[in-house]
Amino acid sequence: MGKKTALVTGITGQDGSYLAELLLSKGYKVYGMVRRSSTEKFERIEHIRDQVEIRQADLLDQLSIIDLIEEAQPDEVYNLGAQSFVPTSWVQPVLTAEFTGIGVTKVLEAIRLVNKKIKFYQASSSEMFGRVIETPQTETTPFYPRSPYGVAKVYGHYITVNYRESYDMYACSGILFNHESPRRGMEFVTRKVTDAAARIKLGLSKELRLGNLDAKRDWGFAGDYVEAMWHMLQQKEPDDFVIATGRTHTVQRLVEVAFERVGLNWKEYVQIDKKFLRPAEVDLLVGDCSKAKNQLGWEPKVSFEELIQMMVDEDLKRLS
Repeated sequence: MGKKTALVTGITGQDGSYLAELLLSKGYKVYGMVRRSSTEKFERIEHIRDQVEIRQADLLDQLSIIDLIEEAQPDEVYNLGAQSFVPTSWVQPVLTAEFTGIGVTKVLEAIRLVNKKIKFYQASSSEMFGRVIETPQTETTPFYPRSPYGVAKVYGHYITVNYRESYDMYACSGILFNHESPRRGMEFVTRKVTDAAARIKLGLSKELRLGNLDAKRDWGFAGDYVEAMWHMLQQKEPDDFVIATGRTHTVQRLVEVAFERVGLNWKEYVQIDKKFLRPAEVDLLVGDCSKAKNQLGWEPKVSFEELIQMMVDEDLKRLS
């Protein structure tokens, strides 16, 4: 069998960059889809830029996706492109629906038209569970999204199921719980905290303003989670999997670990700011990944503490 080819939408994002590294290490030819923009942001993939084929296309433009899939002729398509920041989804709910929901349909439709044998991975999200009906959440837990982002992800999830069942396509979803890394965007709470701890330690900043310290999340390492995505497309039959650590931590615990790493007492620097509270809060998300463990042989390797320490260390290095 020759070299496999993969197409990754959202390749310049956190997950896209780790997934591209993983696929290259497995000998794939990798195409990365990026949107045309006046400022190109390739810092997460700069170190592998010469090893991947970057192409412009847009999740809002059906024809550009069809053209790209015809050019790349991929064996696998990983759809990681989306408007993925929850707070932005209240400010731009329609745009979020178009990218994060309808965009999935456009990729699936392109695959159906070009070559139905292409395997498809959809990045689903624990935000689909929202106001949880049961804890921990599994593949069969009912969805109750609490943000326009969560609602759009539910649409993307079910349209993937629909194409799988209607057109006999290999289409599957990974319901990924929060996953972080030193490549996480600054707007996300984990990175906001690790960056602030590093800045305060280096005398570049004096305080950190946060919203709900009691919110609990199941946080894992993005590098571990992209391995699960790859495993999903190597199975005989397509299926959906929860990818999580099964452990939950509060935002306060995240703050404690980050500030401990730089030898500071967090209580002296953290201020609660009401503007960071969500219109509808998701209080507790924790996933049960036993199906992934049993069927994919996957489990997380990096612990929560190791993850936060790794992020703080990288932020210190970057800011020094």
